[in-house]
Amino acid sequence: MSSDQSFISINDVSLRYKPQGGDEGTLAVDELNLRVEKGEFVAVVGPSGCGKSTLMKLATGLHFPTTGSVRIDGDEVKGPVKIAGMAFQNPVMLPWRKTADNILLPLEIVQPHRRQMRSNKEQYRKLADELLASVGLEGAGSQYPWQLSGGMQQRASLCRALIHEPELLMLDEPFAALDAFTREELWCVIRDLQAEKGFTTILVTHDLREAVFLADRIFVMSARPGRILVERTVDIDRPRELDLLYEKFFVDIVHELRGHIAEARK
Repeated sequence: MSSDQSFISINDVSLRYKPQGGDEGTLAVDELNLRVEKGEFVAVVGPSGCGKSTLMKLATGLHFPTTGSVRIDGDEVKGPVKIAGMAFQNPVMLPWRKTADNILLPLEIVQPHRRQMRSNKEQYRKLADELLASVGLEGAGSQYPWQLSGGMQQRASLCRALIHEPELLMLDEPFAALDAFTREELWCVIRDLQAEKGFTTILVTHDLREAVFLADRIFVMSARPGRILVERTVDIDRPRELDLLYEKFFVDIVHELRGHIAEARK
């Protein structure tokens, strides 16, 4: 596909954060180019401070380029991208709302769901319950966040990101704070959800095993100002099982990526 046909197209983008007071500010990314096709799962890795989270904000319309352009599904991004759902390292669940009500929160904000919320409340609540069941949290909708473990809260956060059936899911290190076993369980949860629903996914992560297990392609970013140094296709058949993590070809890809990041940090 050409850049204009790609579902996500980031074209020669630079972004400089300019503080008040006339300082030149910080050039976060420069000459950043990235293409993602519809239904694809890509991961973005790189040294700390390389601009991975900036890339996420550019792709969702939370920040705008200083130069260059960002296009989603053919349209230039000029405001928050309504077809995107986001999940972060911290689930940020509102403690005074039950889990189901936390999950429904985007529907109270995003049109056309916002104006349909009152008349479709029962239908939306059923959808929340179905999503909770799909991530192993059946019946948890009536509980408050403080009654859930960290892993359960992160599962609920994924449900909240998906409740408005987005075409694009943005994952900003959503599993980083979890223990190893819970993290691997959630890899399988997102693997299955993406296979079932077919949403395009961008995952930002420091965990190279996570990137290789989940992604179709992996982009390695340079040190700041960030740009794409390496694009690595992951030629591993789906569905992928956790046993892969111990296979030599899997470990070889992880070591290859680690080498690229070591070079990027120099």
